[in-house]
Amino acid sequence: MGAALMSGVEGDAALEGRFPGPLAGIELGGTKCVCTLATSPSEIVDQRTVDTRAPSETLPAILDILHEWQRAHGVAGIGIGSFGPLDLDPRSPRYGQILATAKPHWPGTDVRAILSAPFGVPVGFDTDVNGAALAEMRWGCARGLIDFAYVTVGTGVGVGLIVHGAPTRGIGHSEVGHLRVPRAPGDDVPSACPFHDDCIEGLASGSALRMRLGGRDIDAVGPDDPVWDPIVHALTGMCHALVCTTGPLRIAIGGGVPSRQPQLLPRIEAALRASLNGYMDLPEGGPYIVAPELATLAGPLGSVALALDAVVAAQTR
Repeated sequence: MGAALMSGVEGDAALEGRFPGPLAGIELGGTKCVCTLATSPSEIVDQRTVDTRAPSETLPAILDILHEWQRAHGVAGIGIGSFGPLDLDPRSPRYGQILATAKPHWPGTDVRAILSAPFGVPVGFDTDVNGAALAEMRWGCARGLIDFAYVTVGTGVGVGLIVHGAPTRGIGHSEVGHLRVPRAPGDDVPSACPFHDDCIEGLASGSALRMRLGGRDIDAVGPDDPVWDPIVHALTGMCHALVCTTGPLRIAIGGGVPSRQPQLLPRIEAALRASLNGYMDLPEGGPYIVAPELATLAGPLGSVALALDAVVAAQTR
């Protein structure tokens, strides 16, 4: 595999520049894990996919790939971008663990230690969406920005929130997908989230869409179908909250749902502007709500970006 993987961004000058050695990125997702070995953002040496099953099956399969890459190419750093919630506080006894996820068997799994301990190289660890946000800031649609939000709407809703150049922390990483928002008038479809009846993930994720469709084929749903109305409403509420709190200079929305329905992004932007009602001005010079420029590689390159940041930090200590 190589630069041909960089669909839609191949040849971009921002993707030039070799890494300080081969970097391994692990995007640990809810349904699949994408393992990427790269020597530059446009030079992917190898990429493998592992189904996300129980940790006892998934993590050994990823370790086998990492060991193979270490033997064949050497690995200068490892980046792990994982589904969450995660403990990202290095002072915590649970640092590196997955916390209260709804995925069976994964709560309490120390993914950082398990995937990095055998290799003795710098390790970057963060949420998968924070990694994707950092990749878009370095090589994609948010180049030159330090305040940015990356949203993925797939099985769930995740938000990588970057403020002044760094992912938010505080008591934990951002969980904007579980922000509770008012339902659209008349929307009484049960939430897809087991924790909240009216959070964005419960109302607007791919899982929520399947519940709303009631068995209808998603590929047969047209852009004007009313099923999109409550989803646009919920995602607009999320964007309104982001604008009024951290004020990102741009919001990218990707994932399986919007990539199949590109009409959603201009609808959300128009609804956001109407919701703000002139109280706050959005940046001029183009759309505020955009698709990720790295497309399906935002997540895989996000884990590579975490590895690069870890290597650079280790070299400057």
